[in-house]
Amino acid sequence: MNNQILLNGITIEQLAEALKELMFKSSQDKLQTSEVFLTRDEVCELLSFNKTSLWKHTKSGKLKSYGIGNRVYYKRNEVLEAVKPINS
Repeated sequence: MNNQILLNGITIEQLAEALKELMFKSSQDKLQTSEVFLTRDEVCELLSFNKTSLWKHTKSGKLKSYGIGNRVYYKRNEVLEAVKPINS
């Protein structure tokens, strides 16, 4: 039995983008039920600041980062908790 999938007429980049979109949709569906990891770009967009500010907040301990492979991620719930006002 042959377990190969042959794709014709699609570039590797197009396949990667399609898979990225599927993974993003899947992670958004799981948003309420499991931990969601954000990239540095996603955290910067969420908090409206640049990577230098993100690095400073990570270095100071205000935000905790997680190294997975050679990439850096942040837990969405921890990022939101870190920026939540103290009196709320």
